[in-house]
Amino acid sequence: MEGRYKKFYLEWWNIRQSTIIVVVGLVLFGVIVAGGSWFASRNNWFAPQDLQDAPKDSARIISFEGEVRITRAATRETILVTRETYVAAGDTVQTQADGRAIIQMIDGSVYSVRPNSTVVVRDTTSLFGGKNVRVRLNDGQLLVRTDDQPDNVRNIVELAETENRLGPKTDASFNTEGGTGGEIRVSRGGVETTLGGETSKINANEFAAVRGESLAAREKLLAPPNAVAPANSAQIVDNGGGVNVGFAWQDPEPSVGQSYYIQVARSPYFSSDSILVDRGSLAAREFKLAGVSPGTYYWRIRSTSKTGQTTNWSEAARFTVVKRENSIQIEATDWKVENIGGSVHIISGRTMAGMAVRSQGREAFAGADGSFKLQISSPSTEASVEISDDRGNRSGFVISLRSSKVLRRY
Repeated sequence: MEGRYKKFYLEWWNIRQSTIIVVVGLVLFGVIVAGGSWFASRNNWFAPQDLQDAPKDSARIISFEGEVRITRAATRETILVTRETYVAAGDTVQTQADGRAIIQMIDGSVYSVRPNSTVVVRDTTSLFGGKNVRVRLNDGQLLVRTDDQPDNVRNIVELAETENRLGPKTDASFNTEGGTGGEIRVSRGGVETTLGGETSKINANEFAAVRGESLAAREKLLAPPNAVAPANSAQIVDNGGGVNVGFAWQDPEPSVGQSYYIQVARSPYFSSDSILVDRGSLAAREFKLAGVSPGTYYWRIRSTSKTGQTTNWSEAARFTVVKRENSIQIEATDWKVENIGGSVHIISGRTMAGMAVRSQGREAFAGADGSFKLQISSPSTEASVEISDDRGNRSGFVISLRSSKVLRRY
């Protein structure tokens, strides 16, 4: 009995040892597979990419913010851009009030489509080593940047009745409202403009307006006014009943602006439903707004010269009107980060109702249940999120874009 017991014990030990080795091996294999799957999913290895079926020579949207739509020429289907995608010849790109997109063309040029704009990619082909890019701006604003270009590259922007061929190392912007008339600004390089069979060149730091079937004489390109007060990120204290806010600005060069146009809004995108002040034909370099209640506001300014040239808008400046009370600790929970393609992420969570949530220059407001959702574009693995109310209380959170965890507070 004693010998049998010892023999059974040894056999049991051998079986258990081999079992442990197998189990450990399976666990390690599972950890490797799980870790690899997590890494792959975080880097969109498994995400369906629109680029997989991209036609030859198609352009691609390499970055976007807000709502951007593409209407396919082949199917007339309209899709909402949620990740990197292609743009084929004939496709229409349309940005909404909060939308903007950056498109890389086959010749390496970069097209920046501004909010409330409609752009048609009419041609994107490579033939016999050359590359043809042709885009039409139907509405809004388009910024184009080219680098070195060989002679067999043609990069053309259609604006109203004009064809504008961009030269190498050129930065230019094109504006139009509804496709009638427009403005061409060249800050670097040069643009050859053809209108009515006649070709002329707009050089660096020049401006030209398209008026019907004629191109106005070229002028020196004017910069927008400089916002002076309220300065960006300024905070104004409301002691009750609202505050009077004085706006002031300066021309970048003396005696340039003849009249000014100011906008004040609750949104950094100046969507029509958020604009509080939309006032043009101002002769003075100042404006006063009375009874401004607590909240966050944005303002911008542009000028029109004596010759009729209108500058671009200045960069939007943000200011906050606060009503100070006892400070409170702002908390946020249920953080979640979703990568929707490339460097674009959607950050969501829950805080107190009505709170303003900001990150990477974008802003959203918490709903009645405290939930919020904010789309950002960041090449980093983390993002800073600020949550504030209209009383001056603020809390900052640094969020991991990979794990959705709060790394630290500030």
